[in-house]
Parts: sequence; C-alpha cells; structure tokens
Amino acid sequence: MVRVKGMTMPGKCATTLPSFGEQEGRHLVLGVHPMLMVDTDAVVVERLLLAGGLACPRCGGVLRPWGQARWRSSRQEEGSVRHRPRRASCAGCAKTHVLLAAAWLSRRADAASVIGSALLAKSAGQGHRLIAAALGRPASTVRGWLCRFAARAEQVRVLLTALLHRLDPQAGPLLPRASVFADALEALGRAGAAGVRRLAPRPPWEFASWASAGLLLAPPVDR
Repeated sequence: MVRVKGMTMPGKCATTLPSFGEQEGRHLVLGVHPMLMVDTDAVVVERLLLAGGLACPRCGGVLRPWGQARWRSSRQEEGSVRHRPRRASCAGCAKTHVLLAAAWLSRRADAASVIGSALLAKSAGQGHRLIAAALGRPASTVRGWLCRFAARAEQVRVLLTALLHRLDPQAGPLLPRASVFADALEALGRAGAAGVRRLAPRPPWEFASWASAGLLLAPPVDR
C-alpha cells in the first residue's frame, strides 16, 4: 500500500478501468472511503468480475459477484437513463461494494460530464442561474454542485497535482489561475491529459470520477 499525502494507492487496482491498462490503471482516491469505480461497459466489468480481476477497495481482496444494486434513474446531457449497478463481495473481508460506472459520481443524479460542464462554466465566470438555464437543471441543484466543489477545491488541487506528477514525472508546474476553484480544474485537466498519454484515452470527466473514486463532490475531508 503506497500512501501520498491525502491519497492511497493499493498495490492491486481497486478502481479498474480496463482501457487504462490493468497493470498501470491505479487508483488514487480523494478521502478515506473509496467508491469502486469501474468501466462504463457492463460487459467488460462482468468479465473482470467473473475472472477475479477486481480488487476490494478496503483490503485488496478478490471481488466476486454479489447480485445487483437498486435501479437508478440518472440524467445525461440529453434525457435520462435507468441503470442497475452490479454489486460484489470481497472474498477476504466479506464487505460488499457497489460497482459504479465512471460516467457517474457517488450520490449524484447527473452524469459527471454534466456536472463538469457546470464547473467549467463557473470557472469561466458564469453564474449558477445562467449555467442552470443552459443545462436545463434547477438553479438550486447547480448551486449545490458549485458550492460543494468550491469547498473541496484545494483538496482536489493538491491531490490531482500529485496524481499528475505520478503519471508524468516530467510535467511542468501548474501556473496559478484566478481562484482555487480554477486551479483545481487546471490540475484535473492536466492530470487527465497525462492519463491519456501514459495509459489510454478516457473522457475527461470519467477520468475525474475515477481519480476521485466518485467523490469529486463529496464533503471536504478534515485532516
């Protein structure tokens, strides 16, 4: 188990995104209770699960099939989708986990890409009402996203900067922007680009979901 300030990297991949490469696709998590983020292709996830290719985020043990979670209705850029995440049980510690596709964030009804669009628009100077109107979402929902990310922006900046330099030790320094909010998004973007170069292509907000273990908008972690 490798630890970096504020991050944990299990020796065996807890968060498996096969297109990142099963040997290099390691998991760095914001916070201390990682969500098990998996590929958006349910067939790939099932194959890995049956083959023992998914590891417990708690102890690193092999995960085995354990039914399915409840049905969920989630909103994409256009329209909604119903999906039912797989569940798995650890052969080592017996804990069960929901395998959440990296297209989503933990406890959020909207796709990571929708929330990401709102964060970028805020960084560009737009207010939450204008962003909400453009996305077709309630203003209160968008305001909640922005406030939660702002509260966690410094932690995100620090952790994603460290991830950037793990993926690309030759990466140049991140230049300060107008706010910590914008700094955090810059770190996220640079880390995502480094992930593409070193591992494999991955949509940027799926990378953000994976790197944060689905906790990009979780409450700030007291240290």
